[in-house]
Amino acid sequence: MAAENEILSYFEMCQREGTSLQRGMNFRLHGGHSVVLMSVRPNAPYQDEVQEDGAVLIYEGHDHPRTSETPNPKSLDQPEFLPSGNRNENGKFHKAAQEFKAGKKAPDLIRVYEKLRKGIWGYNGFFHLVDSWQQSEGGRKVFKFRLEAIEEVVDATAAVDSEFKITKHRRIIPTHVKLAVWKRDGGKCIKCGSKDELHFDHILPYSRGGTSLKAENVQLLCARHNLQKSAKIE
Repeated sequence: MAAENEILSYFEMCQREGTSLQRGMNFRLHGGHSVVLMSVRPNAPYQDEVQEDGAVLIYEGHDHPRTSETPNPKSLDQPEFLPSGNRNENGKFHKAAQEFKAGKKAPDLIRVYEKLRKGIWGYNGFFHLVDSWQQSEGGRKVFKFRLEAIEEVVDATAAVDSEFKITKHRRIIPTHVKLAVWKRDGGKCIKCGSKDELHFDHILPYSRGGTSLKAENVQLLCARHNLQKSAKIE
């Protein structure tokens, strides 16, 4: 079972999802949950934003593929349809969000992975897809998707969360905090020095008033020591 705040390699991420994640938006993989790859690094290709102290991700849609016919995709409106007339990933996510807003269905479940640095990814857990819109930026239209962080769900294979009304919301650890903790702890478990199966761990749990907003309350633990600590929390 996947646990939020895990640290993975690209290979491990693809292995978990059962596919090569060549694109950032992946709607209903294998008929189940969707997957998006986010980044808020300065050189990121899209303007993803984490808002409301980590409770909300505003995810930007994706551009036309770069080809000889479209050498500068950033000058074009982001597309909703393929040349065939079928919806692309922007269009599929947009349709799902609008159907939820219209009360036609439960919110889609989205797994979010975040690129922290080259070769290092963080698992940010499950989100609900609750809204979408187009807005003008730099003389063109781009898609924006509102995703709200939720507790891990029981059925990770489901495409939508039929029990969304009783789902508790949570907050993800900000990127700058993760990077500061990674550097401070040397990219290894502070208990045993392991560099495998690492997690970002709250020293004082969020449920007990701990914060995700300060590096002082976050540490790196391997899976074994993370489980040992969790077992001691009543």
